[in-house]
Formats: sequence, C-alpha cells, structure tokens
Amino acid sequence: MGKDVIIACDFSDKQTCLDFLSLFTADKPFVKIGMELYYAEGPEMVQELKKRGHKVFLDLKLHDIPNTVEQAMRVLAGLGVDMCNVHAGGGTAMMEAALRGLQSRGGTRPKLIAVTQLTSTSQARLETELLIERPMDEVVAHYAACARDAGLDGVVCSPLEAEGVKRACGASFLTVTPGVRFADGAADDQVRVTTPEQARALGSDYIVVGRPITGAQDPAAAYLRCIKAFV
Repeated sequence: MGKDVIIACDFSDKQTCLDFLSLFTADKPFVKIGMELYYAEGPEMVQELKKRGHKVFLDLKLHDIPNTVEQAMRVLAGLGVDMCNVHAGGGTAMMEAALRGLQSRGGTRPKLIAVTQLTSTSQARLETELLIERPMDEVVAHYAACARDAGLDGVVCSPLEAEGVKRACGASFLTVTPGVRFADGAADDQVRVTTPEQARALGSDYIVVGRPITGAQDPAAAYLRCIKAFV
C-alpha cells in the first residue's frame, strides 16, 4: 500500500486555494477540503480541483441520524472525490448507512473513513468532557473496530494510535493521520502530534498536513520535506 501526504487546504475562499496550489509547479498534491472551504465555495470547489488533476479528501465529518447521513452521502457520491468521512461516534448503523449512500450510484466509490477522536483531544478532555474513562489508544482502537465491522476502509486517528489500529483491524485497514508537525515547528492547537518520520514508523498510511505546509515561507519545499520524510 502506497503512502501519501495530503495537504489540508484550510482556506476561506476558492481563489486563495488556487493561488496556493499554483505554487506546486512540479506536483499535483493530494488535497483535503474541509468545512471552511466547502461551506464557502460548495461543490464547485471540489469539481475545480478534480479538473486540475488533484485527488481530493472531502473532510466534512458527517455525524447525524443514519437516514440523514445516507442521503447526504448519495449527494457527495456524485462529486468524484477520492476520500470522505464520518464521525465514528455516530455509531455502526450510521456508518453502514453512509456506506450505502456512497454505493448508491454503483461502480467505484470514494474511500470512506471514520474520525475516531480529534487530535486536539487530550486524555484529560476525553475523561472530563466526554466522560470516556478508557485510555485514548483503547478508545480509538475500539472505534476503529466498529468502523471496520461497518465496512469502512479506515479511520482518522493520531499517528500515535496508528499502530494499535493496525493491530486491531489489520494491516490493510487505512490510517489517515493528522497531528503531524516538523520537529522544529509549533504544535498549534494539536495535542497528540508526531513528526512525519515518526508517523511512518508508527504505521500511518496517509498524513494530513496543514499549517506546516500552508504557512511555510516556501510551501512547495515544505511539502517536499514531508514527502521525503514520509513516503
């Protein structure tokens, strides 16, 4: 299974995103479109990026009753994205419904992954705010097992939990891992973080990198640094 670096294009408008991607003259990076950009620009943003040759991870983290999520996925299935996601906390029935929605058009479908616990969540927050008293790695592995049983392709987790997810769900079960920072960079609002090198060693299949690339003086060089360290 090949590894890849996904750039989190967390921009507020289409032109800023396209101007940023124009800096990559030698590459067509795999990009993540999250809530900010998608809510600002809509499906046309995805269609433009696909037309320009980028793979797209549509990161909307759907979390609702099963019927609502299934119907939403029927719509998203028509966008031609390469990967999309739900919150595993919505439960197995919701994840199964999401998969049905994606499969409704027949043929190939995007990879469907489930968010386990956000990389901004600490063990203390897990216990005091979410009232989950089990250790983080155990919680993430359990959510991953539920996603696997629902037929999903993988999960979003911290690189710190990737090894445990692989152990619980098998080597082919995807681990898509944000919370990646260079050793000489700031953690920002992330709590469970590693370097690209550590993420590779821990079993991540994809790393999602935002500000260390998008906020760099030379984004193309920062992206290349990630590729060399991880891929």
